[in-house]
Amino acid sequence: MKVLACAYACNPFRGSEEGVGWGWVNAIARNHETWVLTAAYHRRDLEYALRRAPEKRGRIHFVYVDEKLWHYRPSPIWIGIENSIVKPIVNWAYRWWLRDAFAVGFQLHREIGFDLVHQVTYVGFRFPGHLWKLDIPFVWGPIGGLENTPWRLLPEMGARGAIYYAARNIVNSAHKRFLRGPRKAFSRADGVIAATSAIQAEIRKWYGVPSEVICEVGTPFEPASEFALRAPGEPLRIAWSGRHLPGKALPLLLSALRAVQTDWHLDIYGDGPCRGDWQALASRLGLDSRCAWHGEVSRDEALRGLRRAHLFAITSLKDLTSTVIIEAIASGLPVVCPDHCGFSDVITDQCGIKIQIRAPREFEHGVALAISRLASDEERRRRLAAGALCRAREYSWEAKADAIDGVYRRALAAHSAPALEHEFPVATDAYDRS
Repeated sequence: MKVLACAYACNPFRGSEEGVGWGWVNAIARNHETWVLTAAYHRRDLEYALRRAPEKRGRIHFVYVDEKLWHYRPSPIWIGIENSIVKPIVNWAYRWWLRDAFAVGFQLHREIGFDLVHQVTYVGFRFPGHLWKLDIPFVWGPIGGLENTPWRLLPEMGARGAIYYAARNIVNSAHKRFLRGPRKAFSRADGVIAATSAIQAEIRKWYGVPSEVICEVGTPFEPASEFALRAPGEPLRIAWSGRHLPGKALPLLLSALRAVQTDWHLDIYGDGPCRGDWQALASRLGLDSRCAWHGEVSRDEALRGLRRAHLFAITSLKDLTSTVIIEAIASGLPVVCPDHCGFSDVITDQCGIKIQIRAPREFEHGVALAISRLASDEERRRRLAAGALCRAREYSWEAKADAIDGVYRRALAAHSAPALEHEFPVATDAYDRS
């Protein structure tokens, strides 16, 4: 099948949305010849990646939308705009890029004759682009961004974080109700992919269409063959990783650890504007001697840190499925996490412990109890570590490629019989939970 994919964010050497785009277009290309519309500023990295993997050249063709003055690029001026109160200008720049990408895609379709078009990144529901206007089956996803942050959690983010996420909740609710672009794209889509089961429920609630759940991230490397063992008397080594931003909510973990009586050590990876406040909190709680603040480190160093740890903790209050949680289970780490966002889908009783987050103090108590139990029961921790390695294999890009191919086949069938009512089947493998 000849597939036209739109992946504005697509780069093998970056994380976040760029990593999602690169992973997905490669997964699509496992089964189909793929043309990818992407931002021109990725050209150098993408061409270098293709030179290193010549076997991909016949399967993936990158098409760079010509840069215009109003297109975003990671220049000092644009980065300054992105980090300022006029950040919405970046969204408008992306919308203009999507218009130009449609013009390129329309012409390309006339020349090549694609069998299907797929809108991949950005994953936010606000930006469906315009490729759904082509007269071929349209697939959209993975989709995220529809969930609001629970209001009861906002006080845990500090004043600036609470104001930001409160405003985001208000804007998000208005966009779900009133934006016309997403409604048009959802009504036209022959296949819809939700990044998480919670997003799937939101799509059904607000747009009345079914969707399939496929996690937006995949296992970034072959799962480890073994996991770290904890010697008798050794402190429980806990790892936490993420940007030091209000929504990542490291203070919840610090407060929980104050109640853990067994010996532990916390390795903290990442950096950001909240670091100073969080370090001061650790000091006030009397935890600073047991916390190591590594800052921004290379990916290889961060992965080595994960493989030395005994347990991974994540406290994010707003996320889809963080790549680091997949990296953690692929490193053989049991995970303690909130029972929300994409974490609910990834973590099972076989690889970690999910904590309800009805109230912040209740969550802290649950985290403390979970860590204490694993610290005092090495046999159980090792069972969960082995389960984490097994779970990571369910998130391989090979498995994701097969799941995407299934969406395509059903989209083709739906497009050829538009008058018939069709539902997406309930998945029974990892993608029903991811």
